[in-house]
Amino acid sequence: MPIIDTHCHAATIWFQAVETLLDQMNRNDVDHAVLIQIRGMRDNAYLIECLRRFPGKFSAVVTLDPTSPDSPAQLERLVKEGVEGIRLHAGARSPGGDPLAIWRKAQDLGIPVSCQGGLPDFSNDDFAAIFQELPQLNIIIEHLGRGGDDSSPTWDTYRKVLALSRYPNAYMKVPGLGEFCQRPMPFVQPFPFGEIPPLIEMAVEAFGANRLMWGSDFPPSASREGYHNALQWPMERVKYASEADRDWVFGNTAATIWRFGN
Repeated sequence: MPIIDTHCHAATIWFQAVETLLDQMNRNDVDHAVLIQIRGMRDNAYLIECLRRFPGKFSAVVTLDPTSPDSPAQLERLVKEGVEGIRLHAGARSPGGDPLAIWRKAQDLGIPVSCQGGLPDFSNDDFAAIFQELPQLNIIIEHLGRGGDDSSPTWDTYRKVLALSRYPNAYMKVPGLGEFCQRPMPFVQPFPFGEIPPLIEMAVEAFGANRLMWGSDFPPSASREGYHNALQWPMERVKYASEADRDWVFGNTAATIWRFGN
């Protein structure tokens, strides 16, 4: 099974250059990574440069201004340069007669949307309508749908996000445990978290392992548990029905979505 990290950031103006990510990938036997454009950045030249410098290693997911009438044409040009996805906020809408124009363009181009937002955005009925309107568009909900922000022990709002699994084109990213487990003070070793909310197990039950994919959130994860633990702990501490299910989450699902230039 290839290990594929589906949520990494690399840039020269914010966070770190791609070589730092490559070092972490090599240290942890991660085969491929999806470079997700950082929030607020519209210049995608560095991501395309990474694709050309390290062929077959990365896939690139870009951002554009969805309110620009030219964004569908921009996206088409970027796909010709090797881009394999677009990052959109759950509430992103286009101007003019078709508010889903940029989403529809992604469907027409055969590329997925990596979707950012908060728990209220993902649990909104307007967001659910996109899955129904564009059934051939694979939409990947980032950061476990922000389920860690649901403080209710019954996780009612998170369950509403999980209900999007009724749409076959809905996918979800599984993060490191540090994204939703409270950091202890002082630290307990060797494993710091006393209790792990069953958020990943709930996602596996809802979506099935073949529509979940791991993403480290590098380099912000360095301020939490670090890259190695963001990979190892959800591998080792989460209960999967089988080894095959775990393989889907940590590589096989992603391999069905991104081509990495092939």
